[in-house]
Amino acid sequence: MSAALELIPASPPAARTLDRPIHILPVPWRDPHTVSPAQLKEYIGFLEKACAEHPDSADLHTCLGMAYAMNYQAEKSMDTLEAAVQLDETHFFAQLKYSELLYRLRALPRAEQETLKAVNLAGNPWELSLARKQLQEIRRLIREGTQKPEWNKTLRKPSLALMIMMIVFTLGMVFVKAR
Repeated sequence: MSAALELIPASPPAARTLDRPIHILPVPWRDPHTVSPAQLKEYIGFLEKACAEHPDSADLHTCLGMAYAMNYQAEKSMDTLEAAVQLDETHFFAQLKYSELLYRLRALPRAEQETLKAVNLAGNPWELSLARKQLQEIRRLIREGTQKPEWNKTLRKPSLALMIMMIVFTLGMVFVKAR
């Protein structure tokens, strides 16, 4: 991993420092259902400030992206996780969380590509099992057809046909009323 991310204890944000490396996720992400919206907002504020102070930390950007996702801010989460992946292309958790967001948004073909990158970045059996499990779930959903449709055809012909039908119908109504 690139820059060292620090453990965010349950103490107030002012008392938090970035002086110890972290190998586990910060406290709020252990059980996302127990984090209050106020506490989540506080963590987001702390992480935004930390990212501003350490703009080259993929760890901090990854945690901020996760916090945005927990706060239902998908666009901010996507931007932040993309930035984390760009900051450190060898960062396993940034890649995994980015692909997980794509998976949760049901952009399955792209999520599969990004999860394969995470599988290749896995540095130990635990990371490899996380990435493989996610990849297995994505492929299951693709097989079952649970994905957003991809628009790969133009809608020009159907829209022209609809417009012509509407014109013909309108003209027909005008001529019927004129009699």
